[in-house]
Amino acid sequence: MRELSYTLCDVFTETPLTGNQLAVFHDGSGLTDAEMQALARETNLSETTFLLRRTPEVERERGLRVRIFTVQEELPFAGHPTLGTASVARTLLPEYHGAETITLDLNAGRVPVRFAPGKQKPRIAFGEMTQPEPRFGAFHDPAAVAAAIGMTPHDLAPHAPIQTVSTGIAYCIVPLRSVETLERLQISQRDAAAYLAKTDAKFFYCIAREAPGEWRTRMQFYNGEDPATGSAAGCAIAWLVRHGQEPSEAPVHLRQGIEIKRPSDLYATAKLFGDTVSEVRVAGSTVPVANGLLFLE
Repeated sequence: MRELSYTLCDVFTETPLTGNQLAVFHDGSGLTDAEMQALARETNLSETTFLLRRTPEVERERGLRVRIFTVQEELPFAGHPTLGTASVARTLLPEYHGAETITLDLNAGRVPVRFAPGKQKPRIAFGEMTQPEPRFGAFHDPAAVAAAIGMTPHDLAPHAPIQTVSTGIAYCIVPLRSVETLERLQISQRDAAAYLAKTDAKFFYCIAREAPGEWRTRMQFYNGEDPATGSAAGCAIAWLVRHGQEPSEAPVHLRQGIEIKRPSDLYATAKLFGDTVSEVRVAGSTVPVANGLLFLE
């Protein structure tokens, strides 16, 4: 009988029982791919991560190896698991205790997470991840997207293109006309998946301006509605500065999860130089809520 220790935490929030849940298994060494996937199904959260320890020399050079799983598949990158796992490692692992920067070695590559000394609170870690450089993909037909998400073309924001953006996972960024439109959004996963299967995007990320520098967002995927989507927030801020919706390097606050009573706060910036977007950063808080043991034959 194997005993696997894990931490449950809530990410992109300072308040326990809000934000996006994450399970972090402290030591995934010796687990097969199939066992990791089964454990992710057991937790039944948006994502579950596994720390895979290496020698100190390798970790200094390449970072802390982490694998990310949803209930259905392994992901090369995801936002709240990156931020949450780095926060757990900062508390759990003696050699990372109090570190200002922890680099995670993900399937998508190395992602640094910075913990500014002046922004930390007891039991709450505030971290900022620098995401991979954004890649801008196809533009989408508004009428087709509206039909796929159960809306009409009038519900879409005027004069704002719908485009695929990826910083590790490809999202179709869909700007809606108003927050009220966003609040009544009810996406059929079957219709959305049928449309997305024919495109270069994996998921929809719907956004609506609340005020200058303030946006509301929603994301539906095969495990239900996501309370906070850090990877999508990176794509959204890249889209916002690329298309002149927000100034380059200006801080933007994204609020997600309100409709499902898991309010989350994501903070993002990106730099625009000419047509190139770089330095995509997404930040937020992580609060631990439980530690436990899972028993595995």
